Amino acid sequence: MTTPSKGQVIAVTDEELREMPLPTAKAIEIHAFVPASSIDPLMIAEGYYLQAKGQVAAKPYVLLRKALERSSQVAVAKYAWSGRERLGLLRVRGDAIVLHAMRWPDEIRDPAELAPEAVELDEDEVAGARALIDSMTRDGIEGAEFAVDAYTEALERVIEAKLEHRAPPVAPAAAEPTGRVLDLMAALEESVAKAKASRGESREADVHELPKKKSAARKTAKKTAAKKTVTKKAATKRGA
Repeated sequence: MTTPSKGQVIAVTDEELREMPLPTAKAIEIHAFVPASSIDPLMIAEGYYLQAKGQVAAKPYVLLRKALERSSQVAVAKYAWSGRERLGLLRVRGDAIVLHAMRWPDEIRDPAELAPEAVELDEDEVAGARALIDSMTRDGIEGAEFAVDAYTEALERVIEAKLEHRAPPVAPAAAEPTGRVLDLMAALEESVAKAKASRGESREADVHELPKKKSAARKTAKKTAAKKTVTKKAATKRGA
């Protein structure tokens, strides 16, 4: 195989890219069917609805959709997108098939380096956290608190005010909470204190400080607001 020398530029035309001997260049190629639970959610990226092109494609489309429904599995495929081959996940949503872009395994960061140092937890602390989770468990995320994007609504009001040459709205000094706000440490301390009190021990709860949150991402994105800078690590080491 001949490789270009350093600094050498090789011109490749759009037509040559279209005619590359790559099976996935013009089609989605299914490679396997696997249980949905076997796919790490961190590998799954944006999703797109697939549409059958014409009546000829309608029957295989519906056939695949029904087969996936009855098998309770998802299909893992390969396809070309934005100049590169990608992994994809096919699943059923309603009467449509959804294609999710997937990250390659080497794009996912190993979380071992982010694991906190060893800490001591007693069963009361764990039981308190579990009780807290149980008290907030629900069947799904249907609800007003998950359907309203307050940030976008506030931004629209700011833009509207500027268009009308008015002063943009500002946050009130003490805004009323719009939903259930959870202070995890306070809830854990209360739960642990109650458990210890039931055994006749001191009501002072000994709860270790929770570690700061870190994302599973490879990239680092910075967002500045109110003279404070928060750094978040991206989920992948290269763009999905």
